[in-house]
Amino acid sequence: MLPKNNILIVDKLHTSIFQFLENIGFAYEYLPEINREQILEIIPKYDGLIIRSKTKIDKEFLIKAINLKFIARAGAGLDLIDLKEAESKNIQLFSANEGNKDAVAEHTIGMILMLFNKLATANFEVKNNIWQREPNRGIELMGKTWAIIGYGNNGQATAQRLSGFGVKVISYDKFKTNFTDQFAIPASMKYIFENADIVSLHIPLTSETNRLVDKDFLGKFKKNIFLLNIARGEIVVLKDLLAELKSGKVAGACLDVLENEKLANLSADEKLIFNQLIALPNTIFTPHIAGWTHESYIKINEVLVSKIKQFADSELNSL
Repeated sequence: MLPKNNILIVDKLHTSIFQFLENIGFAYEYLPEINREQILEIIPKYDGLIIRSKTKIDKEFLIKAINLKFIARAGAGLDLIDLKEAESKNIQLFSANEGNKDAVAEHTIGMILMLFNKLATANFEVKNNIWQREPNRGIELMGKTWAIIGYGNNGQATAQRLSGFGVKVISYDKFKTNFTDQFAIPASMKYIFENADIVSLHIPLTSETNRLVDKDFLGKFKKNIFLLNIARGEIVVLKDLLAELKSGKVAGACLDVLENEKLANLSADEKLIFNQLIALPNTIFTPHIAGWTHESYIKINEVLVSKIKQFADSELNSL
């Protein structure tokens, strides 16, 4: 049976987490300012751990977490966790992908509309007393073929939002077959390479997807595509993306995530690439906030606590 008084929370979360945990009978310690060394000292006491993004759960960490029964991540993806080591220790893993799917979907649509309609440039110009219509002529979504790579929570929510735009939505998901619904049609990557106008990434960061979108990948598209990455920055090789933007193979890019998001600590090469990317008129950037709304901040907690309760109930029922 899962004890009810030793969940450790090591990241800043919306305060709703407290009441949600209390409602299902769990106590907790909330230490959002704690550092890794301090966590390693006290983690043997805890059966549950709630994290967000600051703490890497590697083999060293898991060796010390001798009583840990579950790790819950307040966000999408589990790339911060050594999955094989956690599995070997029978530690259950939860993420809250469902909690921010609506936020991610809306942000994705917002970014492409911003790019297609030159909203950032037009807004800046008008605010500086520049009134130019022809240079700010936009592009319509209507009639385009949008390829969603990864048809999980975020991919499905994005496809649903696109249903009102007259877009043909096709999707590839390595782990799903026959997933046709009213919003998207399953497609092979070969079909996507031949037909896509717009490509959005909704896949986790794994050894397979790390640096997946490189020069070779982008070169396979028949058309000049628009690329959106609202998944993980390490999936897209920015050096190669920059080259394809310059060549016109990539007609525009929307990036909510980057290979290195610590802009103050970029290497000389990273800084050179980044500075060239942000200077291009056909790029849109946001600081990893696609799933970062006021509403999702609470929804993520709801999802995590629901999964914790389900796990605790199953443990109880197995006794």
